[in-house]
Amino acid sequence: MITGTIVNTIAVTAGSLIGITFGSRIKTKTKDAVVKALGLAVLVLGMKMSFVNHDFLPGLVSLVLGTGIGEFLDIEIKLDKTGKYLQEKTGSNSGTFVLGFITATVLFCVGSMTIVGAIKDGLNNDPSVLYVKSLLDGISSIILASTLGIGVIFSAIFVFVYQGLLSLLASKATFLLSEEVYVNGISLVGGIIILGIGLNMLELTKIKTANMLPALFIIPFMDFIFKLF
Repeated sequence: MITGTIVNTIAVTAGSLIGITFGSRIKTKTKDAVVKALGLAVLVLGMKMSFVNHDFLPGLVSLVLGTGIGEFLDIEIKLDKTGKYLQEKTGSNSGTFVLGFITATVLFCVGSMTIVGAIKDGLNNDPSVLYVKSLLDGISSIILASTLGIGVIFSAIFVFVYQGLLSLLASKATFLLSEEVYVNGISLVGGIIILGIGLNMLELTKIKTANMLPALFIIPFMDFIFKLF
């Protein structure tokens, strides 16, 4: 039922370990350049995800409501505190520990591939989508960990918990796979959040992307409501 999530967790962990092992051999100047390049790639990924056949208004409403809820719950602050706690427990003196942890956690847990893949795994025992995601996340974790450090590996915990819970609750969310509009809606909102991650990596903004995550769960209901009118 959560086979895909287990594989995804292992891929992120293994990729992070590889990145950490060889990252120390990379000069700081090179690391900065790679982070910027990765930021541009994340921007392109976000744009690709958001350019789908879907009305923008439901997505906008979902982002406004979701971000409002995220700000109220202080999701970003809680992740930041979690990152700092993990850093203290591991004794790491990395200046990018928390950044790596939050960036990787949000990046690996956002997007239609995450939600739809977890639902298909739990509902139909079909982990194929998450296998593809595992490959992508594994490669990304190598790059992130080599530049942002050991904090990235702890995102594997959230991948396991988040995707695992989605798979276990899949029977309650079968409608997400019934029509293309729901999948596209998640892709639209997820793409915009990922755009925010890319801008943060380029140090152009300091968007609290974690606070936008509730929008991913609001958009399917917004789509349902908009379909009624």
